[in-house]
Amino acid sequence: MIMEQATAPYPVEKAQPAWRSLFLICASIVFIRLIFTGVMGIMPQDAYYYLYSRHPALSYYDHPPMIAYLIRIFTGIFGKHVFVLKLTDTVVTVCTTLALYWLSGKFLDRENTRKTLLLFLSTLMVSILSLVSTPDVPLLLFWTLSLGFIYEALHSRWNGHWILAGIFSGLSFDSKYTAVFLLIGLIGFLIFSRKYRSLLLSPGFFIYLLCFGITILPVIIWNASNGFASFKFQSESRVQSMGGLHIDPVGFPGALGHQTAILLPFLLFSLVFFLFRYLRKYRFRVLTLPDNDLFLLSFFIPVFFGFFFLSFFYWVKLNWMMPAYISGIIWVSQYWTRKWLKYQLIFSLVLHLVMAVEILFYPVPVRSDDTWFGWKQLADKLETERKKYPRSFIFSRDDYKTSAVLNYYLPEMVYAKNVVGERALQFDFIGTDLKLLNGMDAIYVDSNPRSGDNDTAVKAPPSFLSYFDEVTALEPIIIEHHGRPVRRFSLFLCKNYHYR
Repeated sequence: MIMEQATAPYPVEKAQPAWRSLFLICASIVFIRLIFTGVMGIMPQDAYYYLYSRHPALSYYDHPPMIAYLIRIFTGIFGKHVFVLKLTDTVVTVCTTLALYWLSGKFLDRENTRKTLLLFLSTLMVSILSLVSTPDVPLLLFWTLSLGFIYEALHSRWNGHWILAGIFSGLSFDSKYTAVFLLIGLIGFLIFSRKYRSLLLSPGFFIYLLCFGITILPVIIWNASNGFASFKFQSESRVQSMGGLHIDPVGFPGALGHQTAILLPFLLFSLVFFLFRYLRKYRFRVLTLPDNDLFLLSFFIPVFFGFFFLSFFYWVKLNWMMPAYISGIIWVSQYWTRKWLKYQLIFSLVLHLVMAVEILFYPVPVRSDDTWFGWKQLADKLETERKKYPRSFIFSRDDYKTSAVLNYYLPEMVYAKNVVGERALQFDFIGTDLKLLNGMDAIYVDSNPRSGDNDTAVKAPPSFLSYFDEVTALEPIIIEHHGRPVRRFSLFLCKNYHYR
């Protein structure tokens, strides 16, 4: 058992003050996150998945439906507010934290379970999950519950636990396709575990697979009804975008930087250090690992090292490895001392205070559309501009961000780049009839996050003349903060749309 490998707890009279100070630091971090929930503006991801929720479906083009269902429930109860979107993420992440505490208690003693909880709450990963609506928010909840019930099924051999494990694994897949690593991890564990290998052919395991298959039916049915568009997008299109097998010189450093940021350096490098030290102790013979360790590492190693390997050839997003850290943090917490845990928490507190300054006062403008600042001002100014051209519609050409946020704030439909014949992710599947726009004028909104406020060189793409008779630049919208220009949006009046 892992708990047998852990350091013996300190005497109670010495332990309590130390734990009190650690929990106080952690509580400060959590309190700062709660402040962010109330004051942080909308992120493009929030708006995009809110758009999902306004168009109910069995699944969606670039992701399964779970985040949309949650947003639909919360906004249905509490109304359409940015705070409610953040509240959805926060509540679900609180549930994930409770589920992690329950799961870690199956492997660790009380001392190390506390370490697991504090390590998890110290990460920037939890801040992201609490503040930005993404499919990872429900994924980590159902992933954690899946691991708990898989563990129970292995030990109790009761089919009821296999049923619950299959359902929660299916709900993980209904959140994000990364959940396929649950199956990979479980099958890998059963293959390499001498004690549990026979369960591969047991009725319980087949019940698990059956419940998993039934639970993911909405995603399967949607894909079958739409030419397997989502599966193709997540597989074929990503392979094609690699442009053949070649080394991406910035891919691995980028992935390493992202993971260092979301875990903080102490935690990330301790995972790698202790893992290699541990495997070297067993001479890298997986069959000799204790079952509890093998279980936790089976759901950590494939995701963690799999995506790091992929990063040599393809840009890996910072959230793709998040599920690995559920079992990874549980496993590594046994090797942490309270001294290093205190360093992690202090570093995290300082980082969150810096974030608080940035979110509240915005001293450093974010040169990207992945920002919470300026969207509402853009919508207000664009609505005023729109009144000058009453027979016009609005569209943008980035993947989804500008169009999604404007759809959240404006009362009318804001279109995406499918207007000019380009694939537009979920905007291709929400049932808009572009033929109805034929003959209308349009206002094209072009976000220029890296342009200066005096930049006048931005032009509409020449291909627009295939869809409009004339394209004329309008006065750009400049978003200011305390009198300082921080964002620029170029506007173009496009005359007489021709649907093609």
